[in-house]
Amino acid sequence: MKNLVVATILFISTFSFTTTAQAGNPQHVRQLLATKQCQNCDLSGAGLVMSDLSGADLRGANLSGANLSRANLSDADLRDANLSGAGLFGANLSGAKLTRVNLLGADLRNTYLVNARLIDVDVNTANLQGATGITSQVAKPEQFYAWGVASAEKGNLKQAAQYFNQAISAKPDYAGAYLARGIARYHMLDSKGAFEDAQVAEKLFKSQKDITGLQTAQAFILEIQAPQEAKVRPSKPTLMDFVGSLSSVLLQFLSF
Repeated sequence: MKNLVVATILFISTFSFTTTAQAGNPQHVRQLLATKQCQNCDLSGAGLVMSDLSGADLRGANLSGANLSRANLSDADLRDANLSGAGLFGANLSGAKLTRVNLLGADLRNTYLVNARLIDVDVNTANLQGATGITSQVAKPEQFYAWGVASAEKGNLKQAAQYFNQAISAKPDYAGAYLARGIARYHMLDSKGAFEDAQVAEKLFKSQKDITGLQTAQAFILEIQAPQEAKVRPSKPTLMDFVGSLSSVLLQFLSF
């Protein structure tokens, strides 16, 4: 079930976009590009890659399936807009008004969301991998954790640690997030930080009577404390031997 949850979160719908405007109403596209005023416009499927739409009024606009990759939407008013299935990879949404926006299946990877106002918005089905500026008011701690897991699986440990930071900030007793951040730090050669996180995780798992978590944290502590020369011996059990794989370590503490 947990794997299914993660798969759902990480699922990215593949859309076929063109670089020319092929919207439901081409006149609305021209209006938008000329005036940046397009309330309630039909812009579905529009090709707006790298468009300068800063400060644009797009309230209530239908942008479903539109390609807004790397577009500048800073300070744009997108309240009540439909961005379902839209491609916003690398878009600048800083300061944008996103109240009640439909983000079902939207691709928001690497977007810039600093100071964006995401109110009454469900981000659970959107892909926000690598997005910056997401606040704890927007997503649940478990969502940040899931993004951290996905980043770790891709080898982006620095980004993973940042997501685990946010999970911990939103939920200070999130034992799994401390352990996950510790593992990320350990693989980034920050043994001191990893050990501190592992100790906190151990205490939290113990207080929460989570036997599996406690055993995993203790195995990780032993891994950190083991002499470097001992770790190169083939017969020496490691944390990964104990739990199976990095993915299994992280996924077992994901719950919604």
